[in-house]
Amino acid sequence: MSKQSIFLTPEGYKKLEEELEYLRTVRRQQVAKRLHSAMDEGDLLENAELEDARNEQAFVEGRILELESILKHAVVVEEKGPKDQVGLGSRVTVVEVGREDEPETYTVVGSAEADPIAGRISNESPLGRVLIGKKVGDEVRVNAPDGVLTFRIVAIE
Repeated sequence: MSKQSIFLTPEGYKKLEEELEYLRTVRRQQVAKRLHSAMDEGDLLENAELEDARNEQAFVEGRILELESILKHAVVVEEKGPKDQVGLGSRVTVVEVGREDEPETYTVVGSAEADPIAGRISNESPLGRVLIGKKVGDEVRVNAPDGVLTFRIVAIE
């Protein structure tokens, strides 16, 4: 992770803190028990369970380091005041021009908590980047694989 600020909503910060605590207190112990059990199985050269447990340990430790870095560089963005323009933490509803009957709602978040499937888009994504600072009624253009798409903002919460 770079030393650049990582923007998080209060909810996102809390979620990452909880994941870090879980990995440190629960998963580490589970993986340690699995490693000890695999070592007790005998021949270390042909022990697939031991290799798998070591890989899991590396993943858990890597994720712990990643979360520690994210939280160390986190800037928590508080939601304040009227919602007259899109910012981090805003829930924004847009329609693609020409397809007004299909509104889409997204929450604009920092990249560390983005989850497009859950409707949480990064402020660094093509759509998130152009939405920041815009108001209801504004239209934004986004370069997409299918060409340039135009969206109109219909609501900001």
